[in-house]
Amino acid sequence: MTGSGALIDSQGRVLRDLRVSLTDRCNFRCLYCLPETEAADSFYRGRRPHLPGATPILRQWVPRADLLSFEEIERVVRIAASLGIQKVRLTGGEPLLRHNAEVLVARLARITGIADLALTTNGLLFAPQARALRDAGLRRVSFSLDSLDAANFKKITGCDGLGHVLDSINLAQQLGFHPVKVNAVMIRGMNDHEIEALAGFAHEHNLSLRFIEFMPLDSGRAWLREMVVPGAELLARLQARFDLRPAAADNPATTAKRWTFSDGRGELGIIAPVSEPFCGQCNRIRLTADGKVRTCLFGLAEHDLRSRLREGLPDPEIAAWLKGVAWQKEPQHHIGEPGFVPPPASMSCIGG
Repeated sequence: MTGSGALIDSQGRVLRDLRVSLTDRCNFRCLYCLPETEAADSFYRGRRPHLPGATPILRQWVPRADLLSFEEIERVVRIAASLGIQKVRLTGGEPLLRHNAEVLVARLARITGIADLALTTNGLLFAPQARALRDAGLRRVSFSLDSLDAANFKKITGCDGLGHVLDSINLAQQLGFHPVKVNAVMIRGMNDHEIEALAGFAHEHNLSLRFIEFMPLDSGRAWLREMVVPGAELLARLQARFDLRPAAADNPATTAKRWTFSDGRGELGIIAPVSEPFCGQCNRIRLTADGKVRTCLFGLAEHDLRSRLREGLPDPEIAAWLKGVAWQKEPQHHIGEPGFVPPPASMSCIGG
């Protein structure tokens, strides 16, 4: 959809991708999001944040009454689809902490215009719900997997759950989810020694693995650029170990630069928002669990949709409001620039 019926920003970008957070709660305490464990404290001790406003965020879960209901989420997605949104990804926090997630999946899968419905999960609760999610219409799933070493996995996530996550990845493949993607956030000094092992795992199991740069979205405000493993360094190490072939971009707004293994088994991607920003092609918009619309992952502005839904505004007025919000989408983020201020919420609250 183009023209006046689409979500278009002031840079001419047409928004097609909606990320919907189901909850800000999570059962992991990852170093790069909710670093609240003793291991996280030990890792960051002595590292001095230098970002403006680097005071740690005091975590307070969103009251359940403030979370959007499934009916409200369905309504927003239906309106967004009428404005050209084609892809919806359910995120969190950990989205499978929201009870009966398969009910929402079934509702969204029936919406005309939504061609791609996916879920991002840490995998801990996936296995008991996997078949119901598949039967409801979910076709793609991405898992967080930052380490293949059980001890290191626990240091990073605060959870002794590596076996559960690996079992969930295997089950997703058995049930026919495709592609099954794995996301690994790389932190220098914590898991960068596992880059080659993670790539080898993707090759062995025919997975799509995405290496993601560490971003300033942690509630501890401990992010330092020195802890980022740049995309160029990741690629050099991968090419030194594996015979990789560049893969064509599946769409102009893709976030990952992708490579396939020479035998066609598995795929690697690098998402480098810090060292190689891709803002010019960004077509994403986010809906937080408590009904705020965010037009940039690193933006400072949130736009209150929940109050408008609960005030009873009709669909045409909601659609017009969404178009106005989309027009205000930030031209780019400012990570690494003088005076950069991180968003006033962690990734768990924003939604991935």
